[in-house]
Amino acid sequence: MIWNRFHLRSSHCWPTILFLTVLVSALFAEPVDRVNLYIGSGEGAVAYGGTMPFVTTPFGMTNWTPQTRQNKVGGVSYKYQDTAITGFIGTHQPAIWMGDYGYVTIIPELDSIKTTPEARQLPFSHADEVTTPYYYSVSADAGQYRRIRTEITATDHSAIMRFTFPASRNANIVVEATRPGIKGLVHFDPDKNEISGYNPDRMDAGLGPFVLPNFKGYFVIQFSKQSSDHGTYANAELRPGAGSAMDSNVGAYLSFETKGSETVEVKIGTSFISIDQARENLAREIPDWNFDSVSTRLKQLWNDKLGMFSLEGESPDQEKIFYTALYHALLYPKLFSEYGHYYSAFDDTVHAGVSYTAYSIWDTFRAEHSLLTLAAPERNGDMITALLQNYREGGWLPKWPNPSYTNIMIGTHADSLIAESINKGFHGFDYKLAYEAVYKDAMTPPDDDTRHRWFDREPNTPYEARAGLTYSKKLGYIPDDKTAEDASSTLEETYDDWCVAQVAKALGKTADYEYFLRRSLNYKLLFNPATGFMQARNSDGSWADPSFGWTEGNKWVYTWAVLHDIPGLMKLMGGADKFNAELDEHFRGGHNQHDNEPSHHYGYLYDYSGQPWKTQAKVREIAARFYANDPGGIDGDDDCGQMSAWYIFTTLGFYPLNPASGNYLIGSPTYSKITFNLPSGKTFISTAVNNSEQNVYIQSVKLNGVPLTIPVIRYTDIVNGGKLEFIMGPAPSRWAADWNPPALADSLPK
Repeated sequence: MIWNRFHLRSSHCWPTILFLTVLVSALFAEPVDRVNLYIGSGEGAVAYGGTMPFVTTPFGMTNWTPQTRQNKVGGVSYKYQDTAITGFIGTHQPAIWMGDYGYVTIIPELDSIKTTPEARQLPFSHADEVTTPYYYSVSADAGQYRRIRTEITATDHSAIMRFTFPASRNANIVVEATRPGIKGLVHFDPDKNEISGYNPDRMDAGLGPFVLPNFKGYFVIQFSKQSSDHGTYANAELRPGAGSAMDSNVGAYLSFETKGSETVEVKIGTSFISIDQARENLAREIPDWNFDSVSTRLKQLWNDKLGMFSLEGESPDQEKIFYTALYHALLYPKLFSEYGHYYSAFDDTVHAGVSYTAYSIWDTFRAEHSLLTLAAPERNGDMITALLQNYREGGWLPKWPNPSYTNIMIGTHADSLIAESINKGFHGFDYKLAYEAVYKDAMTPPDDDTRHRWFDREPNTPYEARAGLTYSKKLGYIPDDKTAEDASSTLEETYDDWCVAQVAKALGKTADYEYFLRRSLNYKLLFNPATGFMQARNSDGSWADPSFGWTEGNKWVYTWAVLHDIPGLMKLMGGADKFNAELDEHFRGGHNQHDNEPSHHYGYLYDYSGQPWKTQAKVREIAARFYANDPGGIDGDDDCGQMSAWYIFTTLGFYPLNPASGNYLIGSPTYSKITFNLPSGKTFISTAVNNSEQNVYIQSVKLNGVPLTIPVIRYTDIVNGGKLEFIMGPAPSRWAADWNPPALADSLPK
């Protein structure tokens, strides 16, 4: 063995041994070992990403994480800076600004039963944690020099935990079903040694129009050891020996007599259909008391997905950022069906079929979904079908199902996901139903449209769809004196119109295709030539206050929002020189807010305006500045993988500026070589000769051995397999500077 070369008792050899240990670990590291689950989970180098260290499957229905705080709309279960754990939660919360629903929490305790988060805190250190996508463990301080070790691994709908207790007459496992103000159920069955129950809480229920009286998150929890005592609690009042409780703030507990370092295992099944279904999910997924087997399978599952990409020429930090971003991108949308059936949060009943939820579509239509068409194409048909089921059961395509309608953000960008899937040749969903759904988005105003201002998260409204559509069908734009967030909505919905046109074209509806293409040019109505910026207008045609009408932005954020017609926008602004001058000022003046999605494509805009070298420098700068291998290593909320998807595409060297088009704009690759082993079995390789932190500029490109002279590759170029070869250098070149695509208006039938 290599260690025999050294005299281990000599202190001088330890640095060498440590180096060799790190080297060997790096050489034999698997893809999943390159994920740092702390990235995005706390304050730090860049910003707070609002992520959590989930143990879960790719797209898993229920995610498992240590709970260091009570999650809510605006706050998640775990934050890196916290120093105490209050439980381990099976959560469905997809992002910091969305609430949880149907969750359940498991808590190990010693001595007396503690029913509040404040009372049951277990101090811990990150040095005592192991965080991976397939296995989590922590050794927490239980007081009086005693520690409890918790281990977690998971499947799609279930989990298994191991609690290692010190010697105790009262080693307790508490199940929190509901919190104060939420009425739920717990029941202990001694014959099955099982706690079951449900939690009907939907934290964001007020953000949508549906009440959903049948909604519940069900659970079944089984134990490897017979308890010495049991009971329930309600409203923090203990009920020793009780078998059931149905009340507000309910839970149940089992107590055990444990010898030193004795392990009690717990299996948890979850469901949105029934307690019986939760039990069936558990029986299917974790039939035996074999923690290590479940963990090994989950590790292999993640290695298979993350291992699609292999990198060369990256730093260790870049490697961690990349694979963690890929992990984050493969969490959403979340599976919402259970072996052939699903509960619908749109008509409050159970249906046959496959379903998904947690589509943060205003964010993820930009790049996350485009990444999934490459990295998880086998799921795309079911993911689109799930949106169409939402439409059929609730009346509209959703904006952000969580799991029901939530009137959050603007536009009807499910239109983009559908158009992208059709333009990329995906099937597995009903094209006719898809067109019916996107046509309704584009042509039918929401109920009581003119009676509401439709402020973001405005309570007590119907489903928002395209707020203000009544006015825009007459005026061509949404007026600021009638509807909130009007300028942003008008601009983003012209892109949605372009997407609806693509679906119409696929179904041979030529007249509709031309109609929606022409309507997608209505973005021009908001361009103020006197200022050179987009601006809201009132219903009488007058210009509104320039600061009004925006969603999470301003004129700098939204003037370049026309994803489907950048050449037309450039022409409107007075040509390439003026376009570039304004874009230069956009970046120079600090207006590019990478922490929010409307700015994500801005670095790539120079590709259209004859200065692609500025795109190459800018996107490399953004990737280096706003992503880090650090708990605060994501520039703002990851938003269901969109921030992560941007990074993955940018490091690959291209980005889906207009995602539904199937085109990818060339940027500047980060690594010297990336091999993408596609799920189809084909391979796409991107190489970058002379690449470095200084050599960010493209000198030439070949695609499958043929010189590429435009800054565009297509989806088919990637999925058919092939090789993209960059030659990089330290100075700008004129590669692809002569590309001059036509404006949309120039391609319309006269």
